[in-house]
Amino acid sequence: MRLTIVETGLPPEDIRDDYPGGYPVMFEALFAKSDPEMTFETVSVVKGDALPDPEGLEAILITGSAFGVYDETPWMRPLKEWIGFAAEQKVPMIGICFGHQVIADALGGDVRKSDKGWGLGRHTYQVETQPAWMGPDARDTFSVGVSHQDQVLAPPADATILAGNEFAPHAALIYSRGPILSFQGHPEFDDKFLTDLYEARKGRPLSQAQVDDALSSFKTPDDNDLMARWMVSFLKSS
Repeated sequence: MRLTIVETGLPPEDIRDDYPGGYPVMFEALFAKSDPEMTFETVSVVKGDALPDPEGLEAILITGSAFGVYDETPWMRPLKEWIGFAAEQKVPMIGICFGHQVIADALGGDVRKSDKGWGLGRHTYQVETQPAWMGPDARDTFSVGVSHQDQVLAPPADATILAGNEFAPHAALIYSRGPILSFQGHPEFDDKFLTDLYEARKGRPLSQAQVDDALSSFKTPDDNDLMARWMVSFLKSS
């Protein structure tokens, strides 16, 4: 399977040189553990690449971004329209963080900054339904690193809540109109990157206390590899 990664954001400038290849390389490393035969291509809308015809794609993943779905960028509206077309064409699609949010927004959901503030550190979510593609990896909870202010406040009508918690009730969604799966959390981020990310944002806008609390939450192990297996299984079953 060939996964087209739509790059919608870059690591903060202060740490960008420490992570060459950015988020697409992180996803490639994550998925390679679960499916060494998966191949990848990157379409960087944030760097000006044109979006390809979805009909020619095998599978899509939309990355995280510092942008919000309400921001005016040259690629925001075209991306939302493209998501709608890809859904109509039944192209398997995954969204992560901003990708989770922009898919929901494009398909009729309500996405805004949450009055709960920043979600940081390791968050644990309760799984509300266990689709067949989870197979032997089905779990009641999973934990993953997060970094977000925006949330899906109301999912689209055809979305089912896969998982959530009190802070983010709609943290994972699956869609009936097409094979679409999305997560608010970042399975591609390891603890080193999360630490560098939070430190880079300290004082702009994160406080020292927020950073300290986020880092202390890493005592809970992540389920990044589990989520990768879920995503691979989802794509292969679609």
